[in-house]
Amino acid sequence: MRLVLLTALGVGGATMIGSVIGFIFKKISHKFSDIVLSFAAGVMLAAAVLGLIIPSVEYGGKYGIIITVIGIFAGALCLNLIDKLVPHMHKLVGFDTEEHTGTDKLNKVLLFVMAIAIHNLPEGIAAGVGFGAGDTSEALLIAGGIALQNIPEGMVIIGPMIAAGVSPRKTFICAMATGLVEVIGTLLGYFAVSVASFILPFALAFAGGTMLYVTSDEIIPETHAHGNERGATYALLVGFCLMLVSDVLLN
Repeated sequence: MRLVLLTALGVGGATMIGSVIGFIFKKISHKFSDIVLSFAAGVMLAAAVLGLIIPSVEYGGKYGIIITVIGIFAGALCLNLIDKLVPHMHKLVGFDTEEHTGTDKLNKVLLFVMAIAIHNLPEGIAAGVGFGAGDTSEALLIAGGIALQNIPEGMVIIGPMIAAGVSPRKTFICAMATGLVEVIGTLLGYFAVSVASFILPFALAFAGGTMLYVTSDEIIPETHAHGNERGATYALLVGFCLMLVSDVLLN
């Protein structure tokens, strides 16, 4: 349990680390952001497949493949429903800087922060479910992949909020809140699977589906929107292969 709690704090803390970097480098180039996010996307893809989806099939027994497919789509549909309620992150990351009233600009930034916070919950659950499966090495790989993705997320929160007139202290508090959501999600995922182990195959697939959805619907479109597609693609491959090699070596 101590390792789960420390990992939950680490996953959520990654957002705050990114926020600190965002304060230091308020103007982060799209190219740098796209490369880092793409690398994180590759890590998340590998973590979803190797750490969640394949184990879901294995734990599901005779009907493992059916449970896994249903779980993947359930996870994706859950985030699809969330996207109906909040804006897509890639539509808000590059919000325009033309003159607007202070209220309009601030509202748009707060919607962006809310979108990140809501998307962090299922990511945290994915990390917690990994620990609930009992494979610590796989769980740490999943958590590591999510944490890597949280760093650039934390970075991109800072600039828009400060530009909208939010004080540095309140900006950091908002960034910290988005990380706290991930801590809560990690603990929820862990306890849910620990209390009801029979839901493990579905929970693993559900978490894998949410990660696949976030990667395809949010991260990849964002990293291919600024003319850095080639570098972003290779960064994704590097991230994926790094996780693949780590998985093989740890097992």
